[in-house]
Amino acid sequence: QMTQNEQILKHLQSGKTLSPLDALKKFGCMRLGARVYNLKQEGHDIETSFKTQNGKTFAIYKLKNH
Repeated sequence: QMTQNEQILKHLQSGKTLSPLDALKKFGCMRLGARVYNLKQEGHDIETSFKTQNGKTFAIYKLKNH
C-alpha cells in the first residue's frame, strides 16, 4: 500500500497535473498542499499554478520537466 505522498508523486511523475479535487477523488487526500510541501522538502521540483473555475480559485500542481 503506497502512502498518499507516494501516490501523488507517482501521479505527477506520469506527467499529469493534480488539483485538490482530483487528489480527494483519487487518493482521499484532504490536504494536497501539505503533501506537496512534504514532497518539495524531499527535493521534488513541483510547480504551482492557480486556476479559477465557477468563482473558486484553486492550485494546480505539476512536476517540472515532466
